[in-house]
Amino acid sequence: MRFPMWSKHKTYLISILIALGIGGLSTFFIRNNLFLYHILNKPVFAPPNALYPIVWTILYILMGISSARIYLQKSAHSFEVMDTLLNYALQLILNFFWPILFFNMHTFLFAFIWLVVLWCFIIKMIFRFSRLDTTAAYLQIPYFLWVTFAGYLNFMIYLLN
Repeated sequence: MRFPMWSKHKTYLISILIALGIGGLSTFFIRNNLFLYHILNKPVFAPPNALYPIVWTILYILMGISSARIYLQKSAHSFEVMDTLLNYALQLILNFFWPILFFNMHTFLFAFIWLVVLWCFIIKMIFRFSRLDTTAAYLQIPYFLWVTFAGYLNFMIYLLN
């Protein structure tokens, strides 16, 4: 006896854990350099430090839910789904490396350029998601907005330091 509902829930759980795992692993690699943010000159609109882990956790959960919704479309659009998920994976890889560039390598300008590339991949991902599942695309809007704001912060930190 198969449990189709458990299979669907398992897909969501695995997708969320992958996204959270990527974010957690990235944070693990920068853990010794997070103090850098405290000593940098930051722009006026820089949020308090405690907000970052909360926001990123929510965003990774939304990414996981969204990617699971796309994955669950596979029976109807197999090639398109896999191609779209590849785009998702690429943006997740870009996302993984940004904090390493910023916090560990202190390459603020290069990190900003990297973030612009990530931003472009996010736009492409949202567009691709929208062709398969509009809800999945909408779930990425907060991520897009946060990375846009992160780009502002990154560029201002580059200018101020």
